[in-house]
Amino acid sequence: MNSLIELSKKMPKTELHLHIEGTFEPEQMFAIAQRNQVALKYNTVDDLKAAYQFTNLQDFLDLYYQGMSVLLHEADFYDLTMAYLEKVHSENVVHVEIFFDPQGHLSRGVNFDVQIRGIYNALQDAENKWGMTSKLIMSFLRHLSEESAFETLELAKPHLKWIDGIGLDSSEVGHPPEKFLRVFEACKNLGLKITAHAGEEGPPDYVWQAIEQIGVDRIDHGNRALEDTRLVEIIKQRNLTLTVCPLSNLKLCVVNDMQDHPIRKMLALGLNATVNSDDPAYFGGYMNDNYASLINSTGISKKELFQLAKNGITGSWMDEHHKEQHLKQLNDLFA
Repeated sequence: MNSLIELSKKMPKTELHLHIEGTFEPEQMFAIAQRNQVALKYNTVDDLKAAYQFTNLQDFLDLYYQGMSVLLHEADFYDLTMAYLEKVHSENVVHVEIFFDPQGHLSRGVNFDVQIRGIYNALQDAENKWGMTSKLIMSFLRHLSEESAFETLELAKPHLKWIDGIGLDSSEVGHPPEKFLRVFEACKNLGLKITAHAGEEGPPDYVWQAIEQIGVDRIDHGNRALEDTRLVEIIKQRNLTLTVCPLSNLKLCVVNDMQDHPIRKMLALGLNATVNSDDPAYFGGYMNDNYASLINSTGISKKELFQLAKNGITGSWMDEHHKEQHLKQLNDLFA
């Protein structure tokens, strides 16, 4: 088991499901709040850390949006992003595909270009310093209207050269993918990749909608797809990648025990499951922690570990040259 954990630390990894606002460690949130003279409702870092204990998606989102409130300037978005990139670089993550939620900041009067410049400049610096490649995914908040999503897309248009894909996140239940059918069609017409959170708390029908109506290139989470055997076959036929988030699933009670996590079943069914950290500051760990938790709890094999890492590379949106380079590193490590 220890040897597998060591192997998981050394192997080249990709992260395909990461919300940059979800990497806000309490110490950094407090520091930026003080820098910007934003009052938090917690008196100390320890009080804030205590609040990071929650039992469902909505409790988490309430804290998540409060954390957003301290992000006001380009430097704030840069610092947040760079802190995450430094962390995952130390864990042998070679490529990241990160979400940001512009509507959560626009509603506070923070301009779109302030947000994206801070994030993009950090991604560029990480590539220049370490060769870490990246893709940036703009997410629509599904608890808001499609009209709001269209307004956000208009604001994004001057920056499309920096945006690689469009996602759909926030409170899933009651906000099906079909609610955003027209705006995703507009995004596809702009040549953007499409992904959507589906089948985390929402039913298999939401995954069907994401595939059949929205026409996603990838599915974020997808756990509940396993409840529908025909849906599983469709995901396989279309070679869709699932960006699975083990510690997130545990923290949000999508699974009650990591031993029950469905990722091995996904692999056994031939699905392109990948490991990701989602909102690591809130959910108890970054990439290495997620792999270690699976290894310690699920009895995952060396072959399955290799497959998960391979799926992360092949399921990414990086160019073929970099895919081949990282697959060779992975093969050499497991040889």
